[in-house]
Amino acid sequence: MKMRNPGQAATRGALYVSRVKSETRSFYELAVQGAICRISAHLDEALDLAALARAAGLSPFHFHRIFRGMVGETPLELQRRLRMERAAWRVLRGDLSITSVAFDAGYETHESFTRAFRNFYGVPPSGFRPSAPAAAGDCSRPPQVELAAASGIHFSTPAAENQFIPFSRGAAMNVTIKEMPELRLGTVRHIGPYQHISEAFQRLGAIAGPAGLISGPAAAMIGVYHDDPETTPPEELRSDAALAVSPEAQLPEGLVELRLPAGRYASMTHVGPYTQLGDAWARFMGEWLPNSGHRVGVGMSYEIYRNTPLEVPPAELRTEIYLPLA
Repeated sequence: MKMRNPGQAATRGALYVSRVKSETRSFYELAVQGAICRISAHLDEALDLAALARAAGLSPFHFHRIFRGMVGETPLELQRRLRMERAAWRVLRGDLSITSVAFDAGYETHESFTRAFRNFYGVPPSGFRPSAPAAAGDCSRPPQVELAAASGIHFSTPAAENQFIPFSRGAAMNVTIKEMPELRLGTVRHIGPYQHISEAFQRLGAIAGPAGLISGPAAAMIGVYHDDPETTPPEELRSDAALAVSPEAQLPEGLVELRLPAGRYASMTHVGPYTQLGDAWARFMGEWLPNSGHRVGVGMSYEIYRNTPLEVPPAELRTEIYLPLA
């Protein structure tokens, strides 16, 4: 009987994993590249982020995080910067009034455009436009319309396809794949900006504390976020302040049961202030996921808070973030 070569088998296995990761990254890069082309080609149109997500084959929630993580900007931030680069190019060209350039860039007044332009370029539009053409042999160069962008995406004329450079902050992420059990939660719904979910956690504590649920062995504070803040008005965002409870626990009036399904999840731990969790999710979805060989599965993403601001300073807060995998 012919014996298998363990070394050859390991090599084939490594090549297979490498190919799967490459194909997965290509899937996400192509999805993001397609969205960038649509944004670049239709700068004067209002962004339909839900349509961009559908074209990419992703949910709006996941599309926004993947896009931001890979490009370094949200779709709206990218559009705003490209419009400003186009406006700067038109200012330099000099055949339109500043007011016309402002309206074309999507600003309602000359004053609001001037403020935004100064924030981007350090001078008002009138100071950006050269007062006279450079003399022959002059070594001076016109102002640069391209604004710094890690992705390498810029306005150009004639229009050219922007091939982006996937954004990376360079720091390694320690991500693990976990088989998570089903979690039974008692929740308080929050409707409104995500940064105000602390109000729902206060209501949760006021209900769960007297019922003796917070000190139970299964207790863990969890945040569940249902909507993409880029495609949902702030006043309509849905999230749940939640407490994990045992299967036999009786939920007091005011708590609504929610079950997070068992399954395979990618998880990483963020150490630091809650205000940095958006960036942590962006890196997770935009850097780790496309390189991982995995795809997003059906289910809810959530956060588990392992300590609280009452126990440790903001720099020592530990938050585990979980992403369901296909």
